Order: sequence, then structure tokens, then C-alpha cells
Amino acid sequence: MQLLSVNIGKEEPIQAGKQSGKSCIFKKPTQATVAIAEDGLVGDSVTDKENHGGEDQAVYVYSSVDYMWWSQALGKALAPGTFGENLAIADLDSAPLNVGDRLHVGEVVLEITSPRIPCVTLAARMEDPTFVKRFREAERPGVYCRIIQTGIVKVGDSVRLQRYEGETVSMLEMFRNFYNNEIKETDLRRELAAPIAIRSRQDNEERLNKMLAKSQTT
Repeated sequence: MQLLSVNIGKEEPIQAGKQSGKSCIFKKPTQATVAIAEDGLVGDSVTDKENHGGEDQAVYVYSSVDYMWWSQALGKALAPGTFGENLAIADLDSAPLNVGDRLHVGEVVLEITSPRIPCVTLAARMEDPTFVKRFREAERPGVYCRIIQTGIVKVGDSVRLQRYEGETVSMLEMFRNFYNNEIKETDLRRELAAPIAIRSRQDNEERLNKMLAKSQTT
């Protein structure tokens, strides 16, 4: 596998997005060497820090496989950075990846923590109010990663996948579980046993506590 693009975004106005009216989803590709620190790409910005960024979602990765699928579905070519990804990687299918899997990108090591859950900002970026639903139905979420080893990356770097050997869940399973109102306790506990992102952990702990409280009253 190979690194196809490195994309950096600054805060820009966005129509029909979140209340702030601004976003950093508009990523632009760069041919320069880019440093990746513990909180993400140096020079990249995050507007909605409540839901994006941080050590467990420091880098968002999308793939050429998913880009090709979307280009066919939308009937047009899509420029690098369209989905707000920091890194685009050739021949990497995101849905079968697991929490804890690691991507060795040049000298940088990333650990997968969660799938991307679409929001109105993505719909506004795509200029399609139905795109949140389309993204969910497509089940091509891409992956958020934490930084295990900092360093520099550049277009053309080799990429190697290292599978996680502990208890884990796939991106597709985690993505589907997010929308499942009838999720089982065992599925929540499986996610909590894996090295998932802190926001996902907090959400799952809240769902589990509500589930346990409800079972005690029935």
C-alpha cells in the first residue's frame, strides 16, 4: 500500500453546517513533507473540538477503494481531501479494519480507534442534505487513529497494515452498532474491551449504564 495524499485544512465558512458556521473539513492536498505530532498533522486545524480531533481521533484516514466507489456512485471524480481526510491510502478498504489495527505510514505509526460517524458538516461539504443517510448506507466510514509513533510523512510513503491480536471489533460492526437502538449488552462490552476512542468509550458506557438501569427496573 502507498500514501496517495496528505491533506491539511484551515477554518473556513460553511453553509448549512453546524451552528458555528465554520469548519476545517475543507482539506487541501500538499506535496510537502508533513510532521505528525501526538494531536495530528502539524498545520491542520479542528473547529468542532467537542466531536473531532484529540489524541484518539488525531488523524482521519480514507482510501482509494472508497474513493473509487463514491466516484462511481456520484458520477464524478472527487479531489483528494473531499471527505475531510488527513491521509488517503491506496488499496485500503476501511470497513473490514479492526480497532487496534496499526498503519505504519513512513516512519509514523497510527492505531485505529473508531469509524467516522457522518454529521451535517459532511452533508454541507458535499452540498447534499441527504448525504448523511447516503454515507451511513454506503458503510464506507474511513477510520480515525491515535498516534503511536510521531514523525514525518509525504506522498508516496509505503504503508503497512499490522493486525491487532487482542479482543476487538471491526469498523463495520462498530459503525452499525452506533445506529442500533436494540444493541446487545455483549456487543457494548466487546467494544469497551477494545482500545476504542475515548468519545466512543464514553458513549458506550452511557448506553450500557442506561441498559443496566432499565433491566433493574423491569
